[in-house]
Amino acid sequence: MSDRTLPSPLYAILDTSFSKGRSPITILREFLAGGVKLVQLRAKELSTADFFSLAKEARQLTREAGATFIVNDRADIALACNADGVHLGQDDLPLAAARKILGEQGIIGISTHDLDQARSAELNGADYIGFGPIFGSTTKDTSYSARGLEMLRKIRQAVKLPVVAIGGINENNVAEVWNAGADAAAIISDLIGAKDVAKKIQRILALRPRTMN
Repeated sequence: MSDRTLPSPLYAILDTSFSKGRSPITILREFLAGGVKLVQLRAKELSTADFFSLAKEARQLTREAGATFIVNDRADIALACNADGVHLGQDDLPLAAARKILGEQGIIGISTHDLDQARSAELNGADYIGFGPIFGSTTKDTSYSARGLEMLRKIRQAVKLPVVAIGGINENNVAEVWNAGADAAAIISDLIGAKDVAKKIQRILALRPRTMN
């Protein structure tokens, strides 16, 4: 991602562990129908074979919709299904190793939780960083406390990379996150748990500042 921009201010995360029995592909179709252009597939509880099968189908749907598709954790699956990139946590495969797998054209995002991690990700060639948890997290077991909007502002000033804010973000507070400097807001449960996912997405996108795409 040489231009260091994100295709959308909304980063939709499809976490299969929160699908509540619904088909992940059905949820993905609703994401795309609502206008999602940047989606990550997270499937920690699936076997490698099932994760790959799901990722392969998701890749086809996102390609047809013109959406950027990111695979969580697994650079091998990202490569195998021709995803646009991979998102890695602090304890996942090192960035340099993922770069060897995906090549220079692959998008690599890194989860960060403080200034040092954010600067390190930039120095080592990440294409974007995730930062959080902003308001805490209900969808991921993490030892990190809520970072808050002020720390988000500091991260925005410290790095030139696109910053994706994550953690407790929903329709009611997403505008605050964008206004604090996030290039995109990652949302999980507020999207997946919505009665009408597509309409929820459209409402969220309508809140974005006019200066954003």
